[in-house]
Formats: sequence, C-alpha cells, structure tokens
Amino acid sequence: MASEVVEVTGRSQLFEASPRSESYLTQSLRRLLRNRGSVLGGLFLLALVVVSIFAPLIAPYDPIEIYPTEARQAPSPGHLAGTDKFGRDTMSRIIFGTRISLRVGLIGVAIALSIGGVIGLYAGYHGGRFDVIVCMLVNIMLAFPGILLALSIVAVLGPGLENVMVAVGISSIPQFLRVVRSSVLSAKENVYIEAAKVSGCSNRRIIFRHILPNVVAPVIVLSTLWVGTAILIGASVSFLGLGVQPPTPEWGVMVSEGRNYLNSMWWLSTFPGLAIVLTVLAMNLLGDGLRDALDPRLKE
Repeated sequence: MASEVVEVTGRSQLFEASPRSESYLTQSLRRLLRNRGSVLGGLFLLALVVVSIFAPLIAPYDPIEIYPTEARQAPSPGHLAGTDKFGRDTMSRIIFGTRISLRVGLIGVAIALSIGGVIGLYAGYHGGRFDVIVCMLVNIMLAFPGILLALSIVAVLGPGLENVMVAVGISSIPQFLRVVRSSVLSAKENVYIEAAKVSGCSNRRIIFRHILPNVVAPVIVLSTLWVGTAILIGASVSFLGLGVQPPTPEWGVMVSEGRNYLNSMWWLSTFPGLAIVLTVLAMNLLGDGLRDALDPRLKE
C-alpha cells in the first residue's frame, strides 16, 4: 500500500497521467500560444529548420563555387544579398550556413546536457565529497567567460567544425550542471521522496522515477535559451579564425570575411550578422515563453 502511495504522489505534476496533469499541460500550451513573442520565435526557428533541411533546393547558387564575373555586386534582384569578392552569392552562403549554425547550437547543447545533467543528478542527490568537488570545479569554470573557455578548448583541439561543437558543449556544462543540481536539491526535499526511501525504493528508481520528471521543465527552458548562446559562441570562435575554416559557409566566418570591406561591401557582414541576431533573438523569445508556460506558479 505504501508503494502505491509513493507511485501516485511521487510523480511529477508535469507528466502525471491524470486529468489534473492533462489540464496542466493544456494550460501550459495555452499560455505559450498566447505569448506572441514565443510564437513568433518558434515560427522563425521552424523556418530555419526547413531552410537547413532543404538548403540545396532553396539556395539559388552553389555557396562555394566562384563566379569572377559577378564579384562585388551589391544586393539586387539577381543576388538578394549581393556577392563577395569571389562572386559567391551571399544569400546562398547564409542559407547553407544555417545548417552549420544550428548543428553547433543543438549538438553543443546536447553535449552539455548529457554530461552536465548526469553529473548534476548524481551530485545533487548523493551530495557528500563528490558534490563539493563538483561545485569547486564548476566555480572554476564559471570564473572564465564562456567564449574564452571555448577559445581555449579549440586552441587545444585545433580548428574545425567538430572541435567547435565539442568546445561549445564543454564550455556550457556548468550552466546545465548547476540548474539540474539545484532542481534535484529542491525535489529531493519533498515528502514523497522520503516515503519512497522508507518503502525500500532503490536510489536509481527514486532518481529516474520521482526526481528526474521535476528536472525536465527547467532543463527544457535552459536548453532552448542556451541554443542561441551556443550559436553565438560558435560564430564568435569562427569569427576569430579558430572555428570553421573558409570556404565553408558559416555565419561567423562570413562576418569575419566581410569586416575588411565594410565601406565598399557592407552587405558581406551585415546579412550574416543579421541572421545571427535574429536566430538568437528567436531562441530567447521561445525560451522566455516556455519558462512562463511551464512555471507551476502560473497554473490557472
């Protein structure tokens, strides 16, 4: 009987298969859809995903092929974002660059979540000396700005897309570890966790059955917000020449290539820079909307 009580009361309110939980999910979705900023950000990100998938069909030109006769052209109907000094179409390079930037953001966050999440779960639940050591290491990593830490990692690993994703992921671990750890510390103080321990549930069952569902909501919000930051860090590393290397069409590389021609070919840096700004802004809008929608204190 005690075990049944634990199973009922120990589930997260977000994932409970009861009418009350379904109402909560419905209310959360309704709040998200009422937030115009989050809807706009979500639609923009959905468009980016579609563009990245169908880039070869959408892009009017090859992003790497050189057309000397069309070099240095300003934005026109034939080249909506102009061309660079090699005659490459800027719009086509931005479209193909969407693939790379999204990969850096998503894979970087996946690396940070998989490593930081597991360590945060274990440290928050078990505590002890391991938790103290983890907190010390996290504080040391947080003493360095994210971009500086990513640059240091890339400098050790060497330039390249894969190394950039690894560097972005490692530099983002402290943020995910802290959020997961704090959520676990809060969740394990609930009465149903003590009841689960008394009833003989294993630590593994308690963590994955009763604590983990309480961690999902803040992790979803942080992941959405941090994808934009990861894209920005990856673009910054490439801008400084330690990330993706030319002629690969990547937004940070494109901004870097056009910085010496701002007076004569302003479009080379302006349009890829605008793509970075809009993508990060859309991620932040969607993340803010998810944070408000999943906040149990706003439950109707």
